[in-house]
Amino acid sequence: MAKKKKRWEGIVYSTDPDFEGGYEAEDTVETLPPSKQTLKIHLDRLKGNKLLTRVDNFKGSDEDLKDLGKQLKQLCGCGGSTKNGQILLQGSFRDKVAIKLQSLGYKTKMVGG
Repeated sequence: MAKKKKRWEGIVYSTDPDFEGGYEAEDTVETLPPSKQTLKIHLDRLKGNKLLTRVDNFKGSDEDLKDLGKQLKQLCGCGGSTKNGQILLQGSFRDKVAIKLQSLGYKTKMVGG
């Protein structure tokens, strides 16, 4: 699922004739299957009485998190962002998000409110 990314070691030039620089493999996070994840769905109130739906506790790669966030944003027809294992959706969509996540095989838990 997760692709191996390569990262440059940071050495630009070396006078050592035996130097073998280049790329080193970066550690990647494997995404747990949906049936083994319990996602927590929060409803937060921001400044100006605006509401924010937050989905926490995602265990997996950033690419899979972005894909799931994109599906949820399209479902709700709203804006939002994904980072640090969280999906942020602008608006109050707890019930709609919970139904979608359960249909994808995730366990969900409503937190707060």
